[in-house]
This record gives sequence, structure tokens and C-alpha cells, in this order.
Amino acid sequence: MKHTKIAELLKSDHFLQDFTAKGWVRAFRSNRFIALNDGSTINNLQCVLDFENTPEEILNEINIGAAISVTGTLKESEGKGQRVEIEVKNIEILGKANPEEVKKTILSPKRHTLEKLREQAHLRVRTNTFSAVMRVRSQLSFAVHQYFNQNGFNYVNTPIITGSDAEGAGEMFKVTNFDLNNAPKNEDGSINYKEDFFGKEANLTVSGQLEGETYALGLGQIYTFGPTFRAENSNTSRHLAEFWMIEPEVAFCDLDGNMDLAEDFIKHVINHVLENCDDDLAFLEDRVIQEDKSKPQADRAPMALREKLRFIVDNNFKRVSYTEAIDILKNSKPNKKKKFNYIIEEWGADLQSEHERYLVEKHFNCPVILFDYPANIKAFYMRLNEDGKTVRAMDILFPGIGEIVGGSQREERLDVLQTKMQELGVDEKELWWYLDTRRFGTCVHSGFGLGFERLVLFATGMTNIRDVIPYPRTPKNAEF
Repeated sequence: MKHTKIAELLKSDHFLQDFTAKGWVRAFRSNRFIALNDGSTINNLQCVLDFENTPEEILNEINIGAAISVTGTLKESEGKGQRVEIEVKNIEILGKANPEEVKKTILSPKRHTLEKLREQAHLRVRTNTFSAVMRVRSQLSFAVHQYFNQNGFNYVNTPIITGSDAEGAGEMFKVTNFDLNNAPKNEDGSINYKEDFFGKEANLTVSGQLEGETYALGLGQIYTFGPTFRAENSNTSRHLAEFWMIEPEVAFCDLDGNMDLAEDFIKHVINHVLENCDDDLAFLEDRVIQEDKSKPQADRAPMALREKLRFIVDNNFKRVSYTEAIDILKNSKPNKKKKFNYIIEEWGADLQSEHERYLVEKHFNCPVILFDYPANIKAFYMRLNEDGKTVRAMDILFPGIGEIVGGSQREERLDVLQTKMQELGVDEKELWWYLDTRRFGTCVHSGFGLGFERLVLFATGMTNIRDVIPYPRTPKNAEF
């Protein structure tokens, strides 16, 4: 008999009909009640066993972590905690799990720290927390593609291996096929990259933006959604060496249109998980509430998880210039009383997460889009304003997290772009192809970047970015 997903069985009204379910044992009580989970839902299916007529060798193999198949009659449950249950007629052990070995793993039925779960990342998706996180992640990913497809965007796969540094940060992973113990050298002792696989220095990409721009200036509107890499030696809860980026680029679109697009997009994907992940969100919400009980009041989440997500969907994003934001922050109580870790003293300061959260959570009490930042703290490709000191950049700020989106109207004027590249030491020869887009049919165009893991972090209420990606890559850690 074809097996049925547990998520479907839990919603089914086809009582007194026989079904087959397959999954992993989460619990086995009184030699009679099996809690079965197959990953399709956070909720378990109760399977009621006639233990008196079940061979002892089978009973001995129904252990936590074992994979089993049960066939039986779907009935309304007489017990508390579940609407339906399966009265088992036949049970088959598909994959054994030695209980003594299980005790050494995170499959054992006790509370484990998130750090312990990371040590066994290959098993952590079998826990409630990580199965919920990964289902939400999957739905968010679907919603990303759904939004852009419905709005006429073309999906473009930009290179993972690149010769350019889009951010100008220099913190990139090198790609080579050289024997690192015997790499060819130039006369001055430097590495001779002309003999390398690509005939030049190559790296893993930090962004698909520059290549994305070239395709937007032919297809009109495109988006990328792929892996990006940063060799930043940062071991914080907000950084990964490998993560996924969503980067739309749109021709004939100015900064106002870019802000409209970003707000509409974010509301769509968050609304999608509110509508499709309620069981998982309810579990994750309760998890945050329980975790917060051990924290000081000031460190607790200001809103319950689903309330926070509805806060984003239901509120218009407040648009505020960087200059206005600096004035607000300079005159704020935390700044005057020196409660900020980074005191705002003058225009031109690079805002920190504490400043961004103050604007969202205390001053405006809604999501905020900051725009027109100082040129000297932003990238070379952002359009210079007429004042000569600010650029058409924008950041979207969320409660509890600060910046979640960064974008800009791109500099479409060839002469201005070349001047900025010269000032910042960006090699025109390396980006000759990028400059060509300003030589042949240049136009106003804009785009933004959204770190997907940052979005998953926000949507799930998790606090460490390593817990929202299947296998985190961080300094000194490339396990699994």
C-alpha cells in the first residue's frame, strides 16, 4: 500500500479506512503508543499497537530513532492531545536504532543545547526545533521564487567563481588548482596566476550584483538567489562564511521604485509563511517564550514571533533620510545619557545595530527604510546625489535585528562611476565589462540584496545564524 504523509493523515476525515504511514519513532509508551514523525509536520501521529499480538522481537526494535512502517485503521482519538490515531494492524521495522547508541546522540529524549545540536548537525533536523526551522526555510525559499515569477522577473544564475570583488572588501576565498606547496612564482617571488586554471586570480563570489546588473540591462528585471562567500574571520552569531543571497536588479527603476519593490517583496514572503507554517511558527514562538523566561526583561523579545511577523506585514515601512535619522539619534535619551555602545556625535557616522533597532522599536514603532547615506561609507556603484556627499542608498531595518536589506539606485553615469572607482582604487581593467553597460544604452536602474539566512533568522525567532542553515560554515568549522 502506498504510504500517506502524516501531515495529511492528521487533517483527514477518512475514518475507518486503512492507511500506511512511514516515519521515525519519536516515543514509545507502555509498549502500546508510538509517536511517529515523518518530517512533513511538527506534529506526531499516534499509532496504537496491539502489543499482546505483536511479536516480542518487533516490540524490542521499536526504539526512538528507528524507521518504521505502520498500516492500520484511521480513527478519531479517544485520548487527549491528538484528533486522530492509527489502530495498527501491521508494523514493519525499516531501519533499526540501537537504544544504547541513541543515548549518545541528540536523538535521545532530553533537552539539548543548540551548541550540542550543531556538533551533530547531521541529526539535528530530526528534532522539533530544527525540523520546524527547515520547513519555514523551505517555504520562504518557495515564496521568494513565487514572488519574482508572479511579477515578471527572470531568474539568473550568476557565477560562483569570479575575478571581481563586488563589495571592494577583499575578504574573499581564493580558487586555484595549484599545488599550494609548489605554486609557480614570478621573478619577484609572487604567485604566477597566469599559469593557474583560469589564467588569472579567481575567487568565490561575495555577490551576484554586478553580473546581475548586466542582465537587467537586457532582460529588464532579474533576480539571483544563490550561495555567496565571505572570508571574514568573524565568529559572531550573525556571520557565516557561506550563505545565500537574494539580489533583484531592475532597469528603468529609481530608488523610490526600489524601496517599493523591497517592501512589497518582504511582505509577500513573510505573509506566505504566516499562512502556510502556523504549526511550526506556534512551536517556535513558544520556544522563544520559554527561552526568554531565563533572561532579564531588557533582553527578552519585545513581541511574540507571529505578532512580530504580522507587525511587518500590517505596517507601512517608514521612509527616513539618513540625515533625519542622525538628528533623531543624536537627540535621543540613550545617546545623551551615553547608553549606546557607539555614541552618535556627528553626521557621517556608520550606524550600528543598536541605532537601527532604536529607530524601529522605540522611535517610529514600525519597520524603517533609511535612504541617502554618506557616500564615503557606501560602495562605489551607488548613485551620487546632487549634493556630492550622499548616495542613493537604502537599508531596511526590522525589529530585533536591525538591517535586513541593503540596496541602492546604481550609478548609471559613466564619468561619475569612473571617478568613484579611481577614488576607491577599484581596477577599471578588471571591470571593463561592467563599465560597458554604461557605454551602450545606460539607464537608471536599481537593486537590493537580502541575506536569506538573515530573513530565516527573523522569521523563526532563532538567535544564531548557524541554526538556520543546514550545515554552517564558519571560521575553523567546515564539518559535514
